[in-house]
This record gives sequence, C-alpha cells and structure tokens, in this order.
Amino acid sequence: MTADAEVEQYLETLRVQLGSVTLAEREEIVREITAHIRDSAEERRLPASEILARMGPPEKLAAEYCDGIFIRAASRSLSPPILLRATLRIAARGVFRMLVFLSALFGYFVGGGLIATAFLKPIFPTHVGLFGGPHSYGMGMMFPGTEAGEHELLGYWYIPAALTLGSLLIFVTSWIIRLFLRTSRRWQVRFGGKLASRHLLTKDNVGFLA
Repeated sequence: MTADAEVEQYLETLRVQLGSVTLAEREEIVREITAHIRDSAEERRLPASEILARMGPPEKLAAEYCDGIFIRAASRSLSPPILLRATLRIAARGVFRMLVFLSALFGYFVGGGLIATAFLKPIFPTHVGLFGGPHSYGMGMMFPGTEAGEHELLGYWYIPAALTLGSLLIFVTSWIIRLFLRTSRRWQVRFGGKLASRHLLTKDNVGFLA
C-alpha cells in the first residue's frame, strides 16, 4: 500500500468513527489531522506510516475527539444526566476524577431524595419530615419503631424546606461539575480550533488526548 493510500484509509476510518459528531465538526477534525500529517511530513521529514503510528489507531483518536466535544458541550449544561455522563466518561482517568464523580452522584442522590420526600409528605404526613428527639435529628422518612420521643418539627413547612434545600443541592452540584469540566487539564485541548500538532510529534506526547 502506498503512503497516500495509507493516509486516505486512515482518514476515512477516522471519518466513519466520528459519526456521532456533526458533519461540520467531523470535517473540521479530518482537516486538522490532514494538515498535521502534511506538516509533519514536510517539516520533520517523517514517513506517513510513522506519523500515523504516533497518532494511534483512528478508532481511539476518534473516540477521544467525541469525548472532548461531548464534555465541552456538557460544561455549558445544567442537566444533571448530561453532567453525570460527562463526569463518568473521565472518572476512570484518575482517583481525583473518580472522587468528583462519586461526589456528584451523592449530591444528586441526596438532592433528589429531598425533593422526593417533599412530594411524599402529604401522603405520609406522620412519617416524612424533620424529626427531632432527645438524642438526634433527622430529615426524610421515618417509620414506626423509631426512638421514643422523636417527633416531626416542621409539619407541612417541611415541603417548601425540602424542595428548596434539594433544588439548591442539585444546583450547587451541577455548578461544581461544570467548573470541574471547564478547568480540568484533561480537556484543555481546543477541539474546534487548530490542532496542537506539536503534541503529536513524539511518542511521549501522543497520549495528550488521553
């Protein structure tokens, strides 16, 4: 196979693997990779096979681009499912990122749980609320058999309190995730602009997208 044919096959595979992004984004990525290959061949006098090998399989490169585009879009969203999906995609990249994902999961779970109890309060008025007793306080659902002396403190004021607190917790969790996605060095590469070709010129830096 000639060098030109090898490059064309690589680019075509890349284009197919980028099927989940828009046509404009896909063609822009292909143009960037094409320019990188051409510049590397002209300036570094590298053979096409070596350039392609250093970039890695087109399937992996396409997956990194798709992840980057999705996470860039997620960093502007306030949708908990989208933000959780974006955080999950990079959770396996390090312990800190996994902790961020688990914290986000906890924040959404608690916030959603509080909102759910607000809707359950009219149905189970004696078992849902803010309960206090001689030794402890608790917010949520309580069932028969709880410690003697515990009683519900807010009555139906629990409903606006739980809705407000739950919504605030979800909003704060979303804001923290967005901040994390925007500042994470994992996603500093600009997927819509000029490809930083210098990062691809050595094997040590081929994984700058990883």
